[in-house]
Amino acid sequence: MVMAVALIVIVIASVVFHFVSPWWAPKLASNWAQMDHTLTITLVITGLFFIVLNLFVVLAIVRYRHRNDGRRAAYEPENPRLERRLTVWTSVGIAALLAPGLYVYAEYVKPPADAMVVEVLGQQWQWRYRLPGPDGALGGTDARFVAAANPFGIDPADAKGSDDVLVLGNELHLPVDKPVKMLLRAHDVLHDYYVPPFRARMNIVPGMVTTFWFTPTTVGRYEAMCAQLCGVGHAAMRGYVVVEDDAAYRGWVAAQPSFGAALAAAKSAAPAAPTAGGEASLADRGRAIAQAKGCTACHSVDGSAGVGPTWKGLFGKTETMADGSQVKVDDEYLKSSVRTPSAQVVKGFAPVMPPSELSDDEMAALIGYMKAQ
Repeated sequence: MVMAVALIVIVIASVVFHFVSPWWAPKLASNWAQMDHTLTITLVITGLFFIVLNLFVVLAIVRYRHRNDGRRAAYEPENPRLERRLTVWTSVGIAALLAPGLYVYAEYVKPPADAMVVEVLGQQWQWRYRLPGPDGALGGTDARFVAAANPFGIDPADAKGSDDVLVLGNELHLPVDKPVKMLLRAHDVLHDYYVPPFRARMNIVPGMVTTFWFTPTTVGRYEAMCAQLCGVGHAAMRGYVVVEDDAAYRGWVAAQPSFGAALAAAKSAAPAAPTAGGEASLADRGRAIAQAKGCTACHSVDGSAGVGPTWKGLFGKTETMADGSQVKVDDEYLKSSVRTPSAQVVKGFAPVMPPSELSDDEMAALIGYMKAQ
């Protein structure tokens, strides 16, 4: 009887906890209320099965418990009638679980014709975005064209790509009440783009372009995150989606660089000489390399805490290592830290940085960018 009482307590506690749980999804801020309805259907069906099955076990324990009157529960290895009923009811339950999800998913990947397009590029451990320019079309891409100055791999010969709007930071702006089609790509490993208040998420598979759509319905600033374990810096792969009115959105877009302008700037900075102007160009190239290699996902340039030490005021200071030794941050130390990061680990930080193979020119540019902070 103790087991029967324990099962009843578990069932009641589970139901009560569901209603008083603080772990509810954040307030909906998109058109995907259907996602919430599907989740509710799943919880109701699985919850009913949980309650019925546990109460059936309680009934069996009480009704067929051992007694001293000689009665015993009958052993029945087969019962075709019962098996048919269980098959039918199990099939009905599975269909009730699958059908709403399949319907909603079919709608989720079928955007309306007037949806604006946004490309999301995931890379350990940062987000980048690309939007069509005035021509309304994204330029073609190919892995052959991926470089520090062209992380999206946009084809320079494709005229449609010249006016593409590039968002190299982790913050994306969207106009309110306008449908958005998201195109998702990965540079390296499996990622997952997720904005909880939108109920919108999708795996990003290397070598594929995955897609979904949504309509943001509430003005605000929402956190975007990677929902697929993608490496040691996974927890730092966060960003923001800002939903605003159309005028504010257009102003933000106008302030972002185009691919043509970024390419021209990269070309003009390429032959940087060791002069005052050359130093500025060197730092600009270093910034592009830091973004392309994912350095900015772990190292801040404003002094804020991150997975790795901040680059603000780093050059020239003395750092204490995990083994208690002290090292002055100079060119040689920075080169060693980039190429063999596990050799000397700064105290207070985990040895999670992977080695990076940079050419001498790329290393010089990256260090120039660090010095400028």
